[in-house]
Amino acid sequence: MHIAFYAPLKSPNHPVPSGDRQMARLLIAALRLAGHSVEIASELRSFSATPEAGGRGQLAVLARREVERLSNEWRRDRKPDLWFCYHPYYKAPDLIGPPLVAAWTIPCVTAEASYSRRRADTDWAGLQSLVVDMVRKAAVNICFTRRDEVGLAASIPEARLERLEPFIDVSAFRSKIAQYNPKRLVTVAMMRPGDKLESYRMLARALALIVRRQWRLTVIGDGPARDEVRAMFADFGQHRVEWLGQKQAAEIEELLGQGGTYVWPGTGEAYGIAYMEAQAAGLPVVAQATAGVPEVVQHGVTGILTETGDIRAYADAIAQMLDGDEWRSAMGREARRFVLEERSLEVASKRLDQLLRDCVERGE
Repeated sequence: MHIAFYAPLKSPNHPVPSGDRQMARLLIAALRLAGHSVEIASELRSFSATPEAGGRGQLAVLARREVERLSNEWRRDRKPDLWFCYHPYYKAPDLIGPPLVAAWTIPCVTAEASYSRRRADTDWAGLQSLVVDMVRKAAVNICFTRRDEVGLAASIPEARLERLEPFIDVSAFRSKIAQYNPKRLVTVAMMRPGDKLESYRMLARALALIVRRQWRLTVIGDGPARDEVRAMFADFGQHRVEWLGQKQAAEIEELLGQGGTYVWPGTGEAYGIAYMEAQAAGLPVVAQATAGVPEVVQHGVTGILTETGDIRAYADAIAQMLDGDEWRSAMGREARRFVLEERSLEVASKRLDQLLRDCVERGE
């Protein structure tokens, strides 16, 4: 199939790295691996930081221009077989796909669409209604987590929902020979306000509770909250915390292989691609059993998931990893097997291909 791919929150070509950009790229790679041709339909970002109508008018104008541009292109060449929208939600609805899908009579597929009950009676309700309408009319809505699936089913019962487990490209990890350091803790995360900052704060507080133990933390990441994050860890000194800044994917893969345990509380994480990368490198994970994290970390098997907000429990879990060499190593081996065998690009590509073919066969 010829697929028009659109990510209203962040284009796969966006210059700022993030899990959202990475998953968009992974979906395109999975579709192409299955033999489909994929074209990024638009670079327009529909994200709004606030629900006020201030900038929405200009966005609507830009969206109409994109609809007209794509319609002209499709008349000149040929229309796509399918519109694929990644991660539409109340702050970033798809303003381009729905009118094109209706005008050109092509099926629409969403991936990682979400519905927030908390926003239903707020100023966000109007924007969220656009997502609801798209999900209701989509040939299929692909859910990466049980939480999203349950949320959509409860709010839009007529929507057609299917599951696709979160995945990564494991090819770079298959041939890596890890050189584990059992006392080295590793974190890979952006430094920005909100949930990321809260996770850094929780990690710093947890490590303060086990400061007498032998450990060294390697932090990979950067962002606008850099100074605030570093201040949280200042009391540990340079010999305990290593700040490496933003790194390229290949560098991160190497650094993960030099660690012992991956530590990231994961406040508000949709699921966390970094968790899968760490496990693919053979690192067990210590995180919270919150949001979508349990979708990618198996408690007691590939890591330890502690109760949300319990800093003492989180610190104790890290201590367990530091103390239990044999136990930690067994978890690391299972973590690597789990991701390489069950959450690979190849596995996801087959599942995704079948979901799309089912849509076409139903004539939707």
